Amino acid sequence: MPQSKPILKVAVPTPLRRSFDYLVGQHATPPIGSRVRVSFGRQQLVGIVVAHTEISSTPQNKLKAILEVIDSEPLLPNHLFKLLLWAADYYMHPIGDVFTTCLPSLLNKGEPAQLEPEYCWKLTADGQSAFPDLNKNAVKQHKILLWAIDHQGTIQASDLEQLELTPSQLKPLVEKGWLQKEVIKPTPTSHGQTSNSLDLNPEQRHAVESMQKSIGQFQGFLLDGVTGSGKTEVYLQLIEKVLTNQQQVLVLVPEIGLTPQTVQRFKRRFDCDIAMLHSGLTDRQRLNIWLKAKQGLTSIVIGTRSSLFTPFANLGLIVVDEEHDVSYKQQEGFRYSARDLAILRARDEQTPVVLGSATPSMESMYNVNQGKLVHLTLRKRAANAKPPHIKVLDIRQRHLNNGLSQPLLDNMQRHLDNGNQCLVFLNRRGFAPSLMCHGCGWIADCQRCDKHMTLHLQQKRLHCHHCDKQVFMPKQCPECGAEDLFPVGLGTERLEQALINAFPNKKVVRIDRDSTRRKQAMQDYVTAIKNNEVDILVGTQMLAKGHHFPNLTMVAVVDIDGCLFSADFRATERTAQLLTQVAGRAGRADQPGEVVIQTHHPEHPLLLNLFTQDYQSLSQQILAEREAGMLPPYASMALFRAEATTLQYPMQFLKDVSQSLHQITGLDCFGPFPAPMAKRAGKMRAQLLCQAQQRGLIQRALKPVISNIEQLPSARKVRWSIDIDPQDPF
Repeated sequence: MPQSKPILKVAVPTPLRRSFDYLVGQHATPPIGSRVRVSFGRQQLVGIVVAHTEISSTPQNKLKAILEVIDSEPLLPNHLFKLLLWAADYYMHPIGDVFTTCLPSLLNKGEPAQLEPEYCWKLTADGQSAFPDLNKNAVKQHKILLWAIDHQGTIQASDLEQLELTPSQLKPLVEKGWLQKEVIKPTPTSHGQTSNSLDLNPEQRHAVESMQKSIGQFQGFLLDGVTGSGKTEVYLQLIEKVLTNQQQVLVLVPEIGLTPQTVQRFKRRFDCDIAMLHSGLTDRQRLNIWLKAKQGLTSIVIGTRSSLFTPFANLGLIVVDEEHDVSYKQQEGFRYSARDLAILRARDEQTPVVLGSATPSMESMYNVNQGKLVHLTLRKRAANAKPPHIKVLDIRQRHLNNGLSQPLLDNMQRHLDNGNQCLVFLNRRGFAPSLMCHGCGWIADCQRCDKHMTLHLQQKRLHCHHCDKQVFMPKQCPECGAEDLFPVGLGTERLEQALINAFPNKKVVRIDRDSTRRKQAMQDYVTAIKNNEVDILVGTQMLAKGHHFPNLTMVAVVDIDGCLFSADFRATERTAQLLTQVAGRAGRADQPGEVVIQTHHPEHPLLLNLFTQDYQSLSQQILAEREAGMLPPYASMALFRAEATTLQYPMQFLKDVSQSLHQITGLDCFGPFPAPMAKRAGKMRAQLLCQAQQRGLIQRALKPVISNIEQLPSARKVRWSIDIDPQDPF
């Protein structure tokens, strides 16, 4: 008697926190972890089989059969599949949406999990001989052939982006017989080393030796090194050992801007396949890298947050650089922490994980104190570089020219006269945070958010950085008709113009999200800075981490006061991290550095403590304050968010949620209350904060009621979410 086929539990991309049951029908039973196409309502969706079962809560005659089996084998390795199931459960997020978030988009559309052939173009003898006689007007052809000649006669597909070309633009040269298009056969990558390692100081050597002992088994390390102490060299020497064992490496970086320079440094060091994963790739590029890593054809993957979910054939090490960075926490949709999940993945795959930072997060310092992470410290800067001299400049009652005091300008002039570079830091892009009418006091507010619109003078636009609404800059006040409109406050664009006026003979470059939108822009800026083609850098936090500029000897922090006073209990930690990271850009190699911080509050405890002791001492002080106040990491939090067109609906929904939770012993609920920014993108928002001293209590308390919360009548009138371990109060 033939064995009956099981019922399939399928994770479908919907907002519901559950899987759905389907019959196998006439198809072969798909394995757990494979993709199937199903009918869901009036649409067809691609889902993941998460379990086989014999029974269903839905009557069998009402179950639909799957439409198609896409994969004959599981799409993900078993340990990664289980990690995603665990993450969906822990973060209480719809399982179907978790898989959709973590898989390449082409796989979510049902594309085959197959490598697309990769091509290169070889320079032929005809192309070599044609190059000297090329017409001067054939600029593009000259550029292509010159590149091939300079790169051993080969143009790789990855070179096209740098050449600002597409494969179709090479087609005429192929037709002329100057280039020959060839398929690159994927082969297991070699793990050779292309350049010698640097000599390590005793601290670095101890760190490498300690971590090497854990290769092949799970152990978490916190590599706590001051800026310029050579953390990257420690990573590289540890990675070299892992590659020697024929294993693969995953390196997480916080921002896309840091990825290209990290890849370049790794490529100079290792002769192996190194891939870069970030949001700037095409869907096909992302899928190919994902599949190559899964098949063991890539040795090192360097990427941002979502790269954590890349499958590997033989993972041997995970590195989380700048582990304190808040960008490792996803703030929309599936709100996971890549840093925390990296530790769990390393545990599941029995591999070491290294968290590196000059300013470790309080969570990591807490885990060190609890014995969950091994603490390795690097206190000496590389090449015997000395820490920068820090000066807090009291600007009370001083004249400011567009936010710049004369003592600050004098300091900059001194460094520039010595042939060095200066960085002026302001974490606020645009020309000015607001535009005001001198006649009636009207301020340009965003109609969709509780915020002013930022003036971008070069584009002559007002831009809301919260909902992305943009309008042309008005020529007259919409309230009184006056034409006397003036900018209020300081942004990087205005600061750039002020510095150009103050130093007319110096090259000033602004680096923020606006100036680096063009492809390769960030790389071009970094190259120009390192080649000493730039005198003054104006930038946001994009410049505060991960960059090494040997000739940069002065950092000026123009406006830190806004960070010193905040209702967020993490403000002290974040400000200390930001100041320490920015200060670390000054004075690399043998040149002494100087940091000047302008403030109206020179007596503020954070400024006094940060610069009279090191960050590590301050972090222990912050932890003591958190423990006294029973705040994370000594307590666990969950934040319910809800939004609707009017405030009454989210407030009512969260009130209903609070009533379903108030009887649970040990769980404290605060709210509901309007969000710090109550109106955003046209929606009114409210929050409910839940807190418990034990992490497990939050999970035990909320999981049983989540399904009931979904069924609340008030839930139908709002869009709501839950954020476990929230990092952003907004």
